[in-house]
Amino acid sequence: MTHAYILTLSCPDRPGIVHAVSGFLLERGGNIEEAAQYNDHDTGLFFMRVQFACGQLTFEDLQAQLHLFAQPFGMAWKLHATRQPMRTVILVSKEGHCLNDLLFRWRSGLLPLEIAAIVSNHRDFYQLAASYNVPFHHVPVSAATKAQAEARQLEIIESERAELVVLARYMQILSDELCRKLAGRAINIHHSFLPSFKGAKPYYQAHDRGVKLIGATAHYVTAELDEGPIIEQDVARVDHSQTVEDLTAVGRDTESQVLARAVKWHGEHRVLLNGHKTVIFK
Repeated sequence: MTHAYILTLSCPDRPGIVHAVSGFLLERGGNIEEAAQYNDHDTGLFFMRVQFACGQLTFEDLQAQLHLFAQPFGMAWKLHATRQPMRTVILVSKEGHCLNDLLFRWRSGLLPLEIAAIVSNHRDFYQLAASYNVPFHHVPVSAATKAQAEARQLEIIESERAELVVLARYMQILSDELCRKLAGRAINIHHSFLPSFKGAKPYYQAHDRGVKLIGATAHYVTAELDEGPIIEQDVARVDHSQTVEDLTAVGRDTESQVLARAVKWHGEHRVLLNGHKTVIFK
């Protein structure tokens, strides 16, 4: 039986990498269906994503042989079997536009995910979760209980074998320790007013200053608040005639679309970390 795989890799750039990877797959009966590469001249690193079909070797055999193949190149690599959608846990607070959008896209077959659970520090969306037959976990958070709450969140994430955690307008700051444990597999979304309009009611502040652009940024979560590697951004133009409510609606639409694209690309293994930046093979 032929199975589909995605191989992602990065290593110091040198001549012959593409030829070597292609030859490795060919010798093992692999048929390349999609391939993309990027040479970062600033860092001297080479990045590649290859989607291929193979029926001669098992996933485990491919992994073992890739391990030996990659060593001379100093190659960091990952092999993914595409038959299984990426198991995902979503964190949310009291704003549900991103959650609702992700659930609808997932149920419509537009996201390569398996949403395993929803975790929230409020009860607002337990009925929404139930309507999609997704387990809902209420984990209250306060300054006094933050450590216990994060331990419970991590317990849920690990018990669900989640490969991806999405902060869909989850309004609690994650501890440095939890950020480290979720490194490279947690995506956050926020408006792009930062750092200009911090704190509560950013759209009121933006309206008061007469902004002309509403934006959103999706990025990987790191201990540096809202400064992780950026995956996707977008903006929408606004003008003086629009109310605070109009700006908020535009912002929520933009956030939903940006987060959905970032989650989709991550789920398709199209995002490779490049230091504090990302390489995205669309």
